[in-house]
Amino acid sequence: MAAKENVTMEFRPMRRVRQQLTTEDCEEILRNATSGTLAVLGDGGYPYAVPLSFVYADGIIYFHSAKSGHKIDAINNHDKASFCVIAKDEIHGEEYTTYFRSVIAFGRVTIVSSPDEKLEGAKLLGRKYNPGDEAGLTHEIEKSLAHMELLLFDIEHLTGKQAIELL
Repeated sequence: MAAKENVTMEFRPMRRVRQQLTTEDCEEILRNATSGTLAVLGDGGYPYAVPLSFVYADGIIYFHSAKSGHKIDAINNHDKASFCVIAKDEIHGEEYTTYFRSVIAFGRVTIVSSPDEKLEGAKLLGRKYNPGDEAGLTHEIEKSLAHMELLLFDIEHLTGKQAIELL
């Protein structure tokens, strides 16, 4: 894994500050959304953005992944990433606009190495997408845990925005 840089990043302020969502609103979107897009630095320096299921818990975003592939290679080469979730995307053609709400998280992605943390993250994901089926979740985890990676996205900066019409 690439070593973390010891440089404090100054994230730019939102240009349209009136449309900025509160941290609480951003976290609510992350708790309720079912998919988002992870963007990493891919092969040859090209951005690589991939849609993923996720779970947000205690300020951390978790994803599951295959053990190898473009995403894993990119994370191993450069841990900085962004994650975007669109909570609302309502087209208003007659106004030539959309009524939107979205969140972008900036941070670092690591592959979870602790077996206990990997198990807990997998349980969080399973409970989000199939709540109330502990027996099914236990069976799926027993079948799949050894063949997957759990990715942890540590949020360093979180911002959200909504259409002016939603104010």
